[in-house]
This record gives sequence, C-alpha cells and structure tokens, in this order.
Amino acid sequence: MNYRHAFHAGNHADVFKHLTLSRLIGLLSRKEAPFAYLDSHAGVGLYDLKGDQASRTDEWREGIERLWQLEAPALAKDYLRVIRSLNPDGQLRYYPGSPELARQLTREQDRLHLNEKHPEDGELLKDNMRGDRRVAVHAGEGWHIPRALLPVSEKRGLLLIDPPFEQADEAQRCVQALQEAIGRMRQTVVVIWYPIKDLRQLRQFYRGLQGSGAPKLLRAELYVHPADEAQRLNGSGLVIANPPWGLEEELRQLLPWLAANLAQSQGDWRLDWLIEEA
Repeated sequence: MNYRHAFHAGNHADVFKHLTLSRLIGLLSRKEAPFAYLDSHAGVGLYDLKGDQASRTDEWREGIERLWQLEAPALAKDYLRVIRSLNPDGQLRYYPGSPELARQLTREQDRLHLNEKHPEDGELLKDNMRGDRRVAVHAGEGWHIPRALLPVSEKRGLLLIDPPFEQADEAQRCVQALQEAIGRMRQTVVVIWYPIKDLRQLRQFYRGLQGSGAPKLLRAELYVHPADEAQRLNGSGLVIANPPWGLEEELRQLLPWLAANLAQSQGDWRLDWLIEEA
C-alpha cells in the first residue's frame, strides 16, 4: 500500500493508457444509454507535475511533455483537450489521472465509481472529485471491485484495473478480477493495464488471460525500448475484454503515432487478439 502514482504521472505508460481510455469513453458515448465507469486502483485523480513526487523522477518529460503541443491525430483530441483545459496558460503542470479524465469525458447520465485503498491518496481523490454528484469514491480493496459493484444498474460498464504490479501475484489477480467481472456482468468492457518487463512472466500472464473465459480479448502494447531488459519499463500493455466496435481500428491508427513520438531507444507496437470472438 506504499505505491504512489504521482512519481510516474504523465509517463509514456500513462499517455497510452489514458489516450485509450478516452477513446473507449468516446465510443461508449455514441449510444445515448448511460454507462458506469469503475476504477479499481484510482489514485488521486489529478497530479502536479511540478510537485515534489513527480519532479523527483520527471518521467512525464518522456511522456506527455513530448506530445501535448504536437499536431496530433483527431482521435487524440478529447484526451489532449482535457490536459489543455487543466493548463490554460499553456504551461504544462497538471495532469489528469484516469478518474479526472473519465469525470471530464463522461456525460451527465453516466456514473463513476472510483476506488483507492491508500488512505492519504483516497482523501485527495475525494477532494479532487468533490462537487460532482455522479462520482462515488470508495476506499476498499481494489481487487474486490468486480464482486462489490457489478452488475451495475446502467447495464453497461467500463472497468479499469490498473494495479501497481509491485507484488508477485498481481498478474494472477488481474486474471481473477477479469473472470469475476465477466462472470457477474458478461458484457462489461474490462481494461487491464500491465507493464512490459520480464517476458517469461508476461507469457504466463497471457496464458492466464487466454484461459479467462472472456468473450473476446484485444491486446495492445506500446514499446519505448526493446522488450529485453527485465529491470526497466520497456513499455506497457492493455488487454480489453469486450472492446466496443471501432476500437481496434482506432488503435491501429494511434499506436504508430505513439511509438514514433514516445520511443526512448526504439519504439514499436503490437495489436492482436488473445481471444477472438467465437
């Protein structure tokens, strides 16, 4: 429970994750019917990139700082609009975590359930979300969110599972959480973020996901280094259960742009299906 995301806010993994999240929200919003957004490991929701924690690592300089003033693809406009709205003077300082991004991009009829176990971060999350009646902030164990909150009354749900991956069993727990979410509400769009470091452990994670019983599972990965060094963050991945129609094609356009602009030693990307629709 010592993990603090502020040290990593706005890095290349955040950019990839949050840009994809913005597209998921955009695609789900094409239908008028409401949906619920659930965030199992939410963090504080808003980050000061010039603050003590983020400035110790400056990871954001190899992430969002590279992109936010570029001429970007149209598919990135919602994501970048939120960031620019937080920095109206044109100086990059504040970065939205997934809760703030979802809060700004969802609609009046949608609802948000944000969970953060760390006591201090949980209080900061409540402060940052204060005043939005659509938002409920929870302080439980993130792994319990599928069984605690699914199914949702809206009949449509988007669940982000984004643990710190500091414990050896977290990949396995991601698979279990996916199984619980699909078991309780089969049509839930489940998004799992994961780091790309140890390829042996990653292959084991893939096998677990393929055996999860998800109806369909899309894998998207962004590399900023070749994936051959277990001691560094070479890139990150997202697996998406029940991706809305159109997401695969959108990621096929966005991933090359991200790889070209976020590469540190060598950029690359992958997009394929771990489970194809039957």
